[in-house]
Amino acid sequence: MALKPKTTKTSNKPAKATKAQRVSKTTKKAAPAKVAAVSNVPSEDKLKIIEQFAQKKGDTGSPEVQIALLTERIEKLVGHLKGNPSDNHSRRGLLGMVSKRRRLLNYLGKKNDVRYKTITDKLSLGK
Repeated sequence: MALKPKTTKTSNKPAKATKAQRVSKTTKKAAPAKVAAVSNVPSEDKLKIIEQFAQKKGDTGSPEVQIALLTERIEKLVGHLKGNPSDNHSRRGLLGMVSKRRRLLNYLGKKNDVRYKTITDKLSLGK
């Protein structure tokens, strides 16, 4: 018995949808909007830090404020990692925060040495 060679049929029927296309068709329905409004109000601790290190009223973006906020987050995360030494995801986040704080300190040291020394003394940062 000889095997017949496979032939491809060309028809006018549309091709079957792939699994991804079928899934996307089912997800196009509008989901009910039950999302709670998220408030961007900073916590009391954060407000105290901002108030203490702000250069002027409403200042939240100066290097001093950013460094102080990062220092607070770093201290909290270090405490968490002491109790959870195998939490490598948080450890990676900690390393990113330390790097960002170091970059901000380097920037501040280049721009204004007096402000740099003031912030390092207030936060008891070495170097």
